[in-house]
Amino acid sequence: MKRLFFVLMTAALLLPACSAFRRTPEEEARIAALVDQRLEARQYRIYVDYMIPRRGPSKSITDPYCITVDGEKLNSYLPYFGVAYSLPYGGGKALNFEDTIDEYIDYGWQKGRRSIAFSTNNDEDIIVYTLTIYDGGSADINVHCRNRDDIKFRGSLDPDSYPKD
Repeated sequence: MKRLFFVLMTAALLLPACSAFRRTPEEEARIAALVDQRLEARQYRIYVDYMIPRRGPSKSITDPYCITVDGEKLNSYLPYFGVAYSLPYGGGKALNFEDTIDEYIDYGWQKGRRSIAFSTNNDEDIIVYTLTIYDGGSADINVHCRNRDDIKFRGSLDPDSYPKD
């Protein structure tokens, strides 16, 4: 009986807290407009909090890993776990570098999500990033490298964080 009482009390306390995290329709529309504005301007930062390597278990990420696109520049600060086939001595840059974007393709909005693909050559590898960004700001990043196993990330585009006005 005490256990049932504890479960009911916990549920009663958690239900109002869950509704506090819901966004109003006005807030959702504001975020969708800001996400679209950042993507159109090619000025956005995507913070990642989850990684899915090709081999091995998926992991939550606690450090502030992110990619930043600023016009034709890419700043990639992402962790890497996987098999590397050809690397310079010492391990190389992996996915931590700043370079220019060679090719940028924006496929536009389809059913509440926008697909973007771009490639870069960081002097060690040719890397292709494929982004799927949802109108609420959540994002998936697929990273395809020529000399390493592919890796996927999940995170979010915070339209209020970048660029800093």
